Amino acid sequence: MEHCDDAAVAAPLIALCCGFVVALITTPVGVSGAVLLLPVQLDVLKVPNPSITPTNLLYNVVAGPGALVRLRARLRGSLVGRLLAGTLPGVVLGACIRVWLVPDPRTFRLVAAAVLLGLGTWLVERTLRPVAGHGAAAPIRTPALVCLAFAVGTLGGIYGIGGGSILAPILVGRGMAVAEVAPAALASTFVTSVAGVASFAVIAVGADGSVTPDWTLGLAAGLGGLVGGYWGARLAPRVPEVPLRLLLGGVCIALAAAYVIAAL
Repeated sequence: MEHCDDAAVAAPLIALCCGFVVALITTPVGVSGAVLLLPVQLDVLKVPNPSITPTNLLYNVVAGPGALVRLRARLRGSLVGRLLAGTLPGVVLGACIRVWLVPDPRTFRLVAAAVLLGLGTWLVERTLRPVAGHGAAAPIRTPALVCLAFAVGTLGGIYGIGGGSILAPILVGRGMAVAEVAPAALASTFVTSVAGVASFAVIAVGADGSVTPDWTLGLAAGLGGLVGGYWGARLAPRVPEVPLRLLLGGVCIALAAAYVIAAL
């Protein structure tokens, strides 16, 4: 009984500390800490599938305001609106796919690895070997941006990161500045994650298995991310942009490799 009590206390503390650390690292590049929380939830905290996805989304809901408070002055409403027009319906579709088509952890890891490896490789390659005019933003027309946001919103709903974290490396890879992309991606992640948690709650009414979030771990990790995101946003202006791009790409590649190893 005492061992069970210790485990019940230790798990939220681990989630709290991990939430702080990953938010501190990922916020400056416009990525939700949920990207790095998934291995912790799967292999350390043993969150069951597919409950891990709404737990990640719950983390975003709690942690998101910490970074957004610091970055609100740099938010571009038009960019955020175009991202949300695609990511909101996409995350609802992604939640349905997650529950009914990819509920097992092995398939889940492989899907996540494929997405992150492609994005990470692309971003690193574009940073180390920039094309002509790469320093200037490469605007994307609104219909194309909404379609792109819908696709990555769907992937974000499957993975549990809301979509903004996948959009960030794509937009940065197109030449947009991290300082412009990060606030919009984080705002999109926050709003989309709220919709994602609500979607899983509705799906849970008629679905079998663990579909709702692990509220204790999600809230604990989110509180850590709230503080870590705030301080990560404060550090962002002091870090040169090229290292930020390489950090984001490297995180994606490393995480993809870890998922493939775990799945195989």
